[in-house]
Amino acid sequence: MSATDTGTGQSSGPAAGGGPAAGVLTREILAPAVVVVLGAIMTILDATIVNVALPALGRDLHTSITAIQWVPTVYLLAFASVIPLTGWAAGRFGAKPVWLASLALFMAGSLLAGLAPSIGALIAFRAVQGIGGGMIMPLGQLMLARVAGPRRMGRGMSIIGVPLLLAPIFGPLIGGSLVGAVSWRWIFFVNLPVGLLAIVLAARLLPAARGAGRGAERGAERRAQRLDVPGAVLLSGGLALFLYGLAEAGQHARWTAPAALAPMAAGAAAIVAFGWWSRRVPNPLIDLRLLRHRGFATGTAVNFVLGTALFGVALLLPLYFQILRGRSPLQTGLLLAPQGLGAAIAIGLAGYLTDKVGARRVVPAGVLLALAGTAWYTQIGPHTAYWSLLAALFAVGAGLGATITPAMAAAYQGLPHAAMGQATTTINVVQRVAGALGSALLAVLLQQSLTARLPGFGGSVGQARALAAASPHAAAAVAHAFGASFAVALAITVLALIPAALLPRHRRDRG
Repeated sequence: MSATDTGTGQSSGPAAGGGPAAGVLTREILAPAVVVVLGAIMTILDATIVNVALPALGRDLHTSITAIQWVPTVYLLAFASVIPLTGWAAGRFGAKPVWLASLALFMAGSLLAGLAPSIGALIAFRAVQGIGGGMIMPLGQLMLARVAGPRRMGRGMSIIGVPLLLAPIFGPLIGGSLVGAVSWRWIFFVNLPVGLLAIVLAARLLPAARGAGRGAERGAERRAQRLDVPGAVLLSGGLALFLYGLAEAGQHARWTAPAALAPMAAGAAAIVAFGWWSRRVPNPLIDLRLLRHRGFATGTAVNFVLGTALFGVALLLPLYFQILRGRSPLQTGLLLAPQGLGAAIAIGLAGYLTDKVGARRVVPAGVLLALAGTAWYTQIGPHTAYWSLLAALFAVGAGLGATITPAMAAAYQGLPHAAMGQATTTINVVQRVAGALGSALLAVLLQQSLTARLPGFGGSVGQARALAAASPHAAAAVAHAFGASFAVALAITVLALIPAALLPRHRRDRG
C-alpha cells in the first residue's frame, strides 16, 4: 500500500461527481494544494540546494570529497527509506497528523544541520531531515487525491509537479546566494520560516480524515497493512552498508581495502536477502513481483540507470566549477541553471510525444541527448569555454526531462489498478536510491582519480582547490580527474539504452 492507492477513492460532495465544479480547480483543492506544495518544495529543494554548498562545506569542516558526499547521499537514502511506510502510517494514524509530524521532524533536522559543529553531526542531522521529508510529498498526494476525486485527479496531481520542475532551476540559485551572502548554514535555516508558515496553514487548510469520526479512523487502522519490518531493515540497512563501503573505498583510495569490501559485501547480501524475503510475504515493503510486467521492469530500469549517472553528474559539476574554475557559490548556481531549464522545456514535449507515439520512441532519444551532454564533459579542461559547458548541461537536462517521465508512464502501462500504489512507491524509492548511489560512486571515483594524479593530495576539497590554483600542471591533472569521473557517468548512461530499447510498444503500434 502507498499514498496513492489509499488516496484514489471517491471524494464526497458534488465536486467528486459530475457537477459543474468537477472540471475546475476550486478553493477546496487550491487551498490544501498551496500547503502541500509549500511543504514539498522544501524537501525537494534540499536534494539540489546542498550540491552548490559542498565545496564550502568541505573547506569549513576540513573534510574529504568522499566524506562530504554523504551530505546529499544520506539525505536521499533516508528519504527513500521512509517512502514505503507512507501508506501504512497514513492508515494507522491519519494522513494529516503524519504530514504535520513529518514536516516538524524535517524542520528539526534542518535546525540541527544548520548548527552542526562537525561533518559527522551534519551527516546525522541530514538523515533526520531525510526521514522527515520522505513522506511529505506522497502524503500530500494522498490528501489532494481525496479532495479532488477521480474527475479532477489529473489537475490536482499536476500541482504537485510544480516543485519537481522548480527545484532543479532555483535550488542551485538559492543555495549559491545563501552560501555567498551569509553562510552554508543558512541553506538549512531557510527551511524554518517556510516550514512554520506551512504548519500554520496546514492546521487550518488541510482536510481531516473523512468519515464518521473515530469510527472511520479505527476502520482505517484495521485496513492498514502490517508493516514489513524485516524488509525495511534488510533494504535500508543493506543500502547504507553498501554506500558506506563505497565511501571507505574512496578514503583508502582502493576498492580492495578490507574496510571497503566487508561492508559492501554485507550490504549486497542484505539487499539480496530482501529480494528473497519480499517474494515470500503478502505485503512486502516493495513488491518485486511487479518486475514480471515488462513495462514496469524496463521503465524502472531506465529510471535507475539514468538516475545513477545524472545525479552523480549533479554532484561533480559544482565541485568542478568551484575547485577548478574558482567560481563563487552564486556563480555556480547560475551556471547550473541550464540543466533545470532543459528539463522544464523537454518534459512537456516528451509527455505529448509519449501519448502520441509511445515511450519506446521518446525515451531512447532522451537518453541520446543526455549522452551527448555527458560526453562533452569527458573532454573537460581547466579552460573549457563556458558556453560549451552550459550547452552540454542544457542537453543533459533535456535528456533527463525527455526520459524520466515517459519511462514512468511506460512503467504504469499494463499494470492492474490494484498495483498502482506499490508501483508508485517502488519508482519513488528507486529514483532516490539511484541518486544516493550515483552521488557516492562518482565522489569515490573523483577522489581516487585526484589521489592518483596529484602527489601529496590528502582528499580535502580545500586542498584540491589550492593545488589546482598553484600550477597549470596541477590544474590539468585535476581536470583529467574530473574527465575520468564523467567518463564513468557516460558509460552508465549508455547502459540506459538497453532497457529503453526493450520498453513495450505503443498500443497503437500493436495492430
